[in-house]
Amino acid sequence: MTPEPPTLRRAVLADVLCLRVLGQQVFLDTYATEGIRPTLAREVLETFSERATQAVLADAASCITVAERDGHLVGFAHLRLPAVNALAPAGVQAELCRLYVQAPFAGRGLGRALLVDAEQRAREAGATVLWLKVWVHNARARAFYARHSFGDCGSTWYEFEGERHENRVLARRLDAVGAG
Repeated sequence: MTPEPPTLRRAVLADVLCLRVLGQQVFLDTYATEGIRPTLAREVLETFSERATQAVLADAASCITVAERDGHLVGFAHLRLPAVNALAPAGVQAELCRLYVQAPFAGRGLGRALLVDAEQRAREAGATVLWLKVWVHNARARAFYARHSFGDCGSTWYEFEGERHENRVLARRLDAVGAG
């Protein structure tokens, strides 16, 4: 029997545990390319702690869409609006804080579906610009967003425990042709 394709829905409080673990998994797959060190371990555990995840779900400015297949979370997108970044184009801005897809589901259109959903939610909230930050060494993500008409707006930094990691701010106008 062929598994059902993932469906998208808004995250609920009951998703906290799975969001935390999925977030940790994708974060480490992306950023722990040379292994785990104490600073990175503490950062991932704090970023995806129960308290932090519950706070994001309770935040009226945030919206998390999850991709679920057969009762399993396989991806999610976290949208925040309003969210202003001086490097992004002028307009009513929204931030795509995270778009995470579990590795076995990458390359199957799930990221695109989550992106299209985030863009639609941003438009419905009145946003005209969607921006995000991507790690400079995440070539797969940078190529994905380039394919979906996101332009590079400049450099920014992700900082924790005295470490600085360069990211790029990418953005696109939502009044432009849709993703795809």
